[in-house]
Amino acid sequence: MNPVSSAPTLAHAAEIRHRKIFADVECAFWKEEPSLRDAIFLFDPETIYEVYVVPNFISEGYFTQKVVPRELDLNGRTTTRPSGQIWKYCEPAGNHPLMTDLLLRRAHEVAPGVPDSEASLLIVAHGTDLNENSAAAAKREAEKIRSLGKYTAVLNVYMEEPPLVSDWRRLTNTQSVVVVPFFISDGLHSYQDIPALLGIANESTSRAARGDIFRRNPYKIDSRSLFYAPSIGTDPGFADVIIEQVAKFDRGS
Repeated sequence: MNPVSSAPTLAHAAEIRHRKIFADVECAFWKEEPSLRDAIFLFDPETIYEVYVVPNFISEGYFTQKVVPRELDLNGRTTTRPSGQIWKYCEPAGNHPLMTDLLLRRAHEVAPGVPDSEASLLIVAHGTDLNENSAAAAKREAEKIRSLGKYTAVLNVYMEEPPLVSDWRRLTNTQSVVVVPFFISDGLHSYQDIPALLGIANESTSRAARGDIFRRNPYKIDSRSLFYAPSIGTDPGFADVIIEQVAKFDRGS
């Protein structure tokens, strides 16, 4: 449905590869090539003795707990292959504490010059029973940022369960409202669905405009200013998060 959904993952891998921290850096996908199942054969056990797996997901869930381990034939946090090669299964990128800093930075980038104390910040996740961990992750980040006391209000809102992102006018009372989608990549939700729910574009406009939706800030609605950011997973800082998840695994924390 969205052929560019893998672009951020490929970009982060390229950045990590460029830093020459690891002997090799590769990507694997559920619905693209190379597949997760093929990833087992990406690294020659004669030269690569350890492989770290970092799921590029926003939170724990069905895919990180069931699908990825099954497809990669992992039997726990550490798996030793018959070849002797050791695979280490890290936490999802979105679980790392650095996510809070990334969200704050993205909010500041999309609304430069807007004082935090005069704005509301909305972190948008999908919601629904099919994605309850994503909803919990958005709530966790909202609570962490709220505790810093920077914004007038910090809300976790959802596309398909209360509090709804479509109710943003009622949920906030500040002149400026900053919206950051809590997704790994920009796709149909960030290009079309969320803008339509916010009232800043309709589906046909969003489909045609694509990335332009993020470049029209601020949107003036009811004498208020709404700033709409790209999905958090497209932030270049995600490369640092992925690396830190590897370091966290080695620390055993």
